[in-house]
Amino acid sequence: MTTLSRPGHATGFWFVALAFASLMAFGTLPTPLWPLYQARDHFGPTQVTIAFAVMVAGAAISFGALGHLSDRFGRRRIIAPALVVGIGAALVLAAWPTLPGLIVGRVLTGIAVGLMASTATAYLTDLHRAAHPDRAGSGVPMLTSTVANLGGLALGPLLAGILAQWLPAPLVTSYVLLAGVMAGLLVLVLSTPETVDRLGGAGAARPSRFALRPGAARLFGAAAAVGFFAFALMGFFSSLGAIVVRGQLGITSTFVVGLAPFTAFAASAAAQILLGKAPQRRLLVAGSGLFPVGLAVTAAALYHPTLGWFLTGAALAGAGAGLLFKAAATQTVLAADPASRAGVLAVFFIIAYAGMGLPSIAFSIVIRYAALAPTMVGFGAVLALGTIAAVVTTIRRIR
Repeated sequence: MTTLSRPGHATGFWFVALAFASLMAFGTLPTPLWPLYQARDHFGPTQVTIAFAVMVAGAAISFGALGHLSDRFGRRRIIAPALVVGIGAALVLAAWPTLPGLIVGRVLTGIAVGLMASTATAYLTDLHRAAHPDRAGSGVPMLTSTVANLGGLALGPLLAGILAQWLPAPLVTSYVLLAGVMAGLLVLVLSTPETVDRLGGAGAARPSRFALRPGAARLFGAAAAVGFFAFALMGFFSSLGAIVVRGQLGITSTFVVGLAPFTAFAASAAAQILLGKAPQRRLLVAGSGLFPVGLAVTAAALYHPTLGWFLTGAALAGAGAGLLFKAAATQTVLAADPASRAGVLAVFFIIAYAGMGLPSIAFSIVIRYAALAPTMVGFGAVLALGTIAAVVTTIRRIR
């Protein structure tokens, strides 16, 4: 019986990874479309950032209120609704292409992401352990999770940029396509074995929403801070990268506009694949080195506007952020009590997504009153210093 169940868990592992990646791609899908919305509706960088940030707010609310539920009700029972909400958000964005519809659709997107991210990360760990009980402690689930997360975030802007460049109805086509992809993956996820089933045990004790292993509180706090700063960089390229490429570099092609966030997220995923098996300390040190260098190159590209330098900075900074995020997420899983893994990951993602939204909003407000290039220098310095401090604290806590 055990032998028969393993192929289901192994196959389901990849179904969940693809579903995770598709929903994350949907989260960044509008990135190269922001200038199109901006030109049509005549709003500036602050409105663009707010439209982006409402997704972050929706995700934070979803993480906080719902992200732990898979520890109690089961992983599949949470991922399936996440995909349903994502499909609904895509249809809203396609059918209601005005600012109110954009905000409603992005809030729904955030709710879907909040349901998906922590649950999928925990589900992948469960499925891999069930399929390969002889590989306890394998880094494959966390590597797959982080690559699905950041790889999906990378593919979203590239896909939307390509579709908007060469197909009609740019504010509709990409949403309809992703809705179809998520619908197909919903069917596959529903066929995946459940790994947590608590519905039948009425008298069973409910797992705590947030429980850490003894002595792991400071490790979790430091890891969450690393996640905050890593996602702050991703938030910048997701919300304002397209505006910078179009406005500062004078490039109007939606395909090229989508390259900046794609480059950052793709470099993040690639760095994790290349260095995924490296010790945690090495990931943190390498990430904290690449991160400020990339930010410095990005800032320099604004003083001497060049797409090549801007993309190089995005790649270096993205690679550093990816390594930092992987190490932080891994340490969070290790710090969590096994019965509360999804709940602990939900709190981690709340903090990380706050990093994706809040600094970008502050940045968009500051550039209304100050020049973009010096603001980028200050933004980069704050992120770099905060990241280094969080990394040093995390390294001291790693056993």
